[in-house]
Amino acid sequence: MTRWRPRLRTVLLAVNLALLALPLGGVWFLRVYESALLRQTESELIGQGVLIAAQFRAEWLAAAPAGALAAMPASATPPSADRWQPIPATLDLADDPVLPAAPAAAAGAEAEPVARRAGAPIRAVLLSAQRHTLAGMRIVDAKGVIVASTEDDQGRSLAALEEVASALRGAPASALRARDAKAYPGGPGWAFSRVAEVRVHVAIPVVEDGRILGAVALRRTPRTLLQALWGKRYHLAALAALLFAAGGALAVFTALTVSRPVAAAVDQARRVAAGERDAVRPLPHRYTREVADLSASLDAMARTLERRADYIRDFAAEIGHEFKTPLASMRGAVELLRDDLDAMSPDDRRRFLDNLGGDVARLDRLTRRLLELARADAARPAGDEKADVGAVARALAERFRDSGPSLRLAPPDDDAVVAAIDPESLSSALACLVENARDHAGPGATATIGWSVDGALVRLRVADDGPGISAGNRARVFDRFFTTARDAGGTGLGLPIARGRLAAFGGTIRLLDDAPGAVFEIDLPRAA
Repeated sequence: MTRWRPRLRTVLLAVNLALLALPLGGVWFLRVYESALLRQTESELIGQGVLIAAQFRAEWLAAAPAGALAAMPASATPPSADRWQPIPATLDLADDPVLPAAPAAAAGAEAEPVARRAGAPIRAVLLSAQRHTLAGMRIVDAKGVIVASTEDDQGRSLAALEEVASALRGAPASALRARDAKAYPGGPGWAFSRVAEVRVHVAIPVVEDGRILGAVALRRTPRTLLQALWGKRYHLAALAALLFAAGGALAVFTALTVSRPVAAAVDQARRVAAGERDAVRPLPHRYTREVADLSASLDAMARTLERRADYIRDFAAEIGHEFKTPLASMRGAVELLRDDLDAMSPDDRRRFLDNLGGDVARLDRLTRRLLELARADAARPAGDEKADVGAVARALAERFRDSGPSLRLAPPDDDAVVAAIDPESLSSALACLVENARDHAGPGATATIGWSVDGALVRLRVADDGPGISAGNRARVFDRFFTTARDAGGTGLGLPIARGRLAAFGGTIRLLDDAPGAVFEIDLPRAA
């Protein structure tokens, strides 16, 4: 039974409508604007608190005897010489924790006499202001004891509240505290808004000349988002209708510009999966960059698959051809030994066994080189490989010192050249070229390794002063299994392996045609 799946145009319609509905949905579920209401309330409380603190400071200084200020505790916040010292609103529902509801003021010690005298005339002002601001306001002395309040809690202590304790150290503080949403004046229905469940608390220090005189503590519940939006309900309904209509039109347009080319791409992919060659063609409708990229990617994928299939077919034929000769020789030797072993002389038996051993050794070499070629073709570098070209070349010269050929290095003036390849792969590729010079240029030949920097590339040359490569063989030196030294054990896989290792790191290797001897040139990306 085929599993049901929605059509692309259906998904696009749903996604577009959902995206267009998010601005409205965010108002109700994400409530992105509620933090702005919080900060508005916090700003208002800060402004009220600063004014009350200024009045309390003036009353305190007027009532204080000589020397009283010096006896007050010092502020933990160093005084600032700036004329303007704004107190920003910082509360955010997404970032700030909601603290437990503020406990009732605790029984406190005797209030500081000067603060008590200064707070007495301000209480009437606080009560009058509360009728319009709806904020709870209290003034505490330097120990946290209430000296003026809009509630009947004078003489009790607020020192246990975190925000008040911070203000008594000289730093203004704001906090969110939980409250009973059912007690909100708007009724229980307004409790769907998170701000109806919290109360904003602000504490402003009263400081004079670096001395703490007390603090002003204010609290108020902010307006809810529903209250702010209720007056805009008709505008929001019209906006919602417009958004949904636009979402439907946009979904239809997107489906037409995306689903049609995608359906064509699916059809091409199915034909490729069925084994059809040249099934992928550029899509007829490529209205967007992504669809154009999809068309190009499908075309590149199909061509890659076809090249890989051709590669496997040709490779299998080449391997079969290379293995056929030694296997046939081994089969013939085994049959002769089986039929005529007793009649053979010791020299004949030894000769046949030597032939078997040589064929086994050749198959072993072929197998090992084929594994190296497979690893080179499948290499996937991490991207952070680096090789000091000079260090690799010097190590290679030391390696071939006794086995030949005579190896000479031609470093640039600045020997610090680093290529984006791992040292083992670079050494393997260079060693292959040096071994070719040893095997083909003659015993007295000299090989030279030189390197330089060309912009973003590191360029290496491996040259020998031998007779070079014939014109008929130059075009075939990088073909798999092509070798002119088969009798000497050559497999014809050295240069293909070197090319595969270099290609894995974005490098290239080529044979220069217009040079004496054999000159190979390697280009590699330069490491950062």
